[in-house]
Amino acid sequence: MVVADLHVHTTNSDGTLTPSAVVPAARSAGLSAVAVTDHDRLHPGLDAPVVERDGVTLVHGIELRVAAGDQRVDLLGYGARRTDALTAAVDRLQRDRVARGRAIVDLVEDRLGIDLDVTIEPGFGRPDVARAVAAHPDTDYDPKGVFVDLIGDGKPCYVARDVPPFDRGRSLLADACDLVGLAHPFRYDDPAGALALTEHLDAVERWYPYHHEVDPAPVDRAIATHDLVPTGGSDAHDETLGVAGLAQGAWESVRAVLDG
Repeated sequence: MVVADLHVHTTNSDGTLTPSAVVPAARSAGLSAVAVTDHDRLHPGLDAPVVERDGVTLVHGIELRVAAGDQRVDLLGYGARRTDALTAAVDRLQRDRVARGRAIVDLVEDRLGIDLDVTIEPGFGRPDVARAVAAHPDTDYDPKGVFVDLIGDGKPCYVARDVPPFDRGRSLLADACDLVGLAHPFRYDDPAGALALTEHLDAVERWYPYHHEVDPAPVDRAIATHDLVPTGGSDAHDETLGVAGLAQGAWESVRAVLDG
């Protein structure tokens, strides 16, 4: 039974879950804990690494994309604090996100001959574009199809963004967070290469709702080899939480680190 979903996005980045709705959504899913891990952005509504609200533990987290060799991977920081270095880095990343968002929207509008009428502001991301295209009356796309045909990596409307190198990103998070881990290792082109990075991390996302069958054995080996804390979450970009996450014992192990 999932009691902690440690990978949730809100409207602070590219999710649809408003900050005020996180706790009700958690309670509806039967969760006792949620980590808010918005992309490249700290959450202004969380003023401590861990807070308790209406019986739900909220962990202040962040998901940070970094460059690691030939691929880009996502790091999850838990128990986040606002250091000067991390604040400056995410501010720069958000400026780049806004510029990238404008470029992607321009490409999509030109290709489809439509006006998306979206507001591009800090936190804007590709899921926002996908939802806007799917909602437009002159298209028959669903959000997944927008990624597949238009804005996914390597697609005609894809625009790369600037990200820090792995060592820099890990250092920024290590100085600001209690726990730093690798997100969804089987979503990368080279899962083995991504898992090799866990030698330098504290944790790895063990439970995740992949859209294809995976063998968790390589993750379990990395956990055993590098003494990693296993984490997990739904990577929710909507209001449905708890699709994946931690059972009670695994959550207690994470909480012990956060309380330490």
